[in-house]
Amino acid sequence: MTSPAPIALSEPEGLPDGLPEGTIWPGPDTLVLMNRQIRQDADPARLSRFADNRWELNEGIFEDHARSQSLNFEIVPESLRLATKYYIWQLINHPKARTMRRSKKGRVALHSIEIVFYNALQHVLKWFAAQGITEFCQVTDEMLWGYLDALDADNVATSKRYRRINEVRRLWIQRDLLPYFLRLPEAPPWDGEDTQVLLERTRGDRENRTKRIGEHTMQALLRWAVRFLEDFSEDILAAWGEYRTLLARRPEHMRGKRRRRQAGELQADVAAYIDRLRSRGESLPGTRRDDGTLEVAWRHIASQLNCAHSFEITASGRMIMESGLPIGEGVYLDTPVTAELDGEPWHPRISFDEVPRLARLLSTACFIVVAYLSGARVGEVLNLRRGCVRLDESTSLWLMEGLYFKGAEDEDGNKIPEGTVREEPWVVIEIVAQAVGILERLHESHLLFPNRLKPIKQTPGKEPKRRGEARSDRTIAEDLAKFTIWVNERCRQMGRKDSIPADPGGAIAPSRFRRTLAWFIRRKPRGLIAASVQYGHTYTRMLQGYAGSYEAGFLDDYAYEDWLFRMEGIAEDERRLLEGEHVSGPAADAYRYRVQAASREFAGRVLTSERQARDMLGNPLLQIHHGEGMTCVLNPAVAACQLRGSADDPMVTPDVDDCRPNCQCLARTDRDIEINKERAAELAEIVSDPLAPEIRHAREQRELDRLLTIIEHHELGART
Repeated sequence: MTSPAPIALSEPEGLPDGLPEGTIWPGPDTLVLMNRQIRQDADPARLSRFADNRWELNEGIFEDHARSQSLNFEIVPESLRLATKYYIWQLINHPKARTMRRSKKGRVALHSIEIVFYNALQHVLKWFAAQGITEFCQVTDEMLWGYLDALDADNVATSKRYRRINEVRRLWIQRDLLPYFLRLPEAPPWDGEDTQVLLERTRGDRENRTKRIGEHTMQALLRWAVRFLEDFSEDILAAWGEYRTLLARRPEHMRGKRRRRQAGELQADVAAYIDRLRSRGESLPGTRRDDGTLEVAWRHIASQLNCAHSFEITASGRMIMESGLPIGEGVYLDTPVTAELDGEPWHPRISFDEVPRLARLLSTACFIVVAYLSGARVGEVLNLRRGCVRLDESTSLWLMEGLYFKGAEDEDGNKIPEGTVREEPWVVIEIVAQAVGILERLHESHLLFPNRLKPIKQTPGKEPKRRGEARSDRTIAEDLAKFTIWVNERCRQMGRKDSIPADPGGAIAPSRFRRTLAWFIRRKPRGLIAASVQYGHTYTRMLQGYAGSYEAGFLDDYAYEDWLFRMEGIAEDERRLLEGEHVSGPAADAYRYRVQAASREFAGRVLTSERQARDMLGNPLLQIHHGEGMTCVLNPAVAACQLRGSADDPMVTPDVDDCRPNCQCLARTDRDIEINKERAAELAEIVSDPLAPEIRHAREQRELDRLLTIIEHHELGART
């Protein structure tokens, strides 16, 4: 959120013809990020200059989880390289550089520039260069039509054609900001025709192709993640604490810091150490040499005794060698394993070298719980800070605060690179708060998910290109794969049957969590996910709490799943009606009308965005909700139940667990009547029991009479 210190820049030798007023022309030493915010930790000496063939963008990227980003102009044909650099520099720095038409955003984000540079623009430039173009002003209208033919001849995928055509349009849109030699023809490319018309096909990649994680895979993954938090975490945290203490006591870390012992004090410590090993029936920590022999792990013992490594050649060292204890193969911690699985320790004795892996697995388990059960975007989770969760005493809600990046814009519509604090926090359930608490005990980083759980020393002058501290999407995906491998190996060793099955959709990417959660909440609202955490409870917290604001983005994913669920239901309802299913109840006519009309209105409808699904859900034709033994044909104005959401909200739904018998929104299908018959049979058995308490007998008799009346009325209507 700062700008670099003033740097003397050499002036350009001359300005090009037709340079518009307000357009700055860069010289060889001009900063690439001259008019962009840069990180506070950026080194001014390392900022890229215009003359460089690789422009580093990292200093302008604020998301801590982002990968290293740069533009390599050596992939651009040499004949167009300089012109391309001038164009890209203006995209980065010109305050009026415009985005594509119909876009609501202002200046293009640095990350987006990198994406279009590699995915589309470079291919356009290579084709231009192959036609002998050295300056963009040489491109003609006829040549652009020829470019469309070339895309067709090369059988380029439709999604890639869209992107490459868009980059031609983007270059044309900027012509008012560029000098003559960088301007495409004045007329809009391809006579201004929409890309869809030009290609005579729609862009398939605009549909959300994020795959849900399979039900069995997600259930097992979450179950083991919760198990790590609730059962294994204390053992791992204790082992991690001992590991870090021993690591800090290594001789190379203690030079000049160790307390001088009094005479005989070290021998007493060694004697106590030997007695402790002997009383536990343990061997001396040891390692196996290349020749197969065992040697004492002196460095580890020195760390345990907090003494110099050289003690092995002293009298204290001789005490250890003369103790009579055998040398073991392995270096283990003193931390005991206390948690159990099926009455057995969940893990064998923990070795020193295995602790970092277990700590990373625990961190990954926390990520699964936080990311999945909050519904936050991956980048938002990876940028969470220490202290982000608190309990609101007035509402008894757990609130999680953090930054959001997608859609964070200033008043001019430009992306705010450092992100913006959410006005309304996510509402989460208690186990998410527990995961955050464990992460805060696991390390000292200000980020919850740092790339490394323990800080490392960096050699001056050799700092990494990307200074972001958070784990990236890629490393999280790798961690999820390692978590699954570990769990399945442990299940194999212990003969357990609850391993994590491979997902039919492929590798488990963190970006798939939101869509999966939306599916589970919609399809299994009362299903247990793990440790008595209910999706219904998650629904209540997320969709009716602060996280229910549209800023959170989760509602769009949920709406998409809700749309699919309702359309499947409408299709089944129509099939049943065509087969002669009878419907009774005060809303029977409304039910039949909505099913038939919705089928005509929405059959074959293709959605291009989740938000479109959310808007469509407000259509009254889709307000059919099946419950247990009844169907709600919702009219919020007359509904007798407690609605979920406000009456004017397209996401409003009835509480089918709070259905009132006198509600005018009720309809009953043959399927509902079958359920009511089963209930009536159960009640009849209770009522006929002479030992049933009188008050219970009276209550169940009233309910039985009500159900029999409903059944009789329905069957009478079916016969007439």
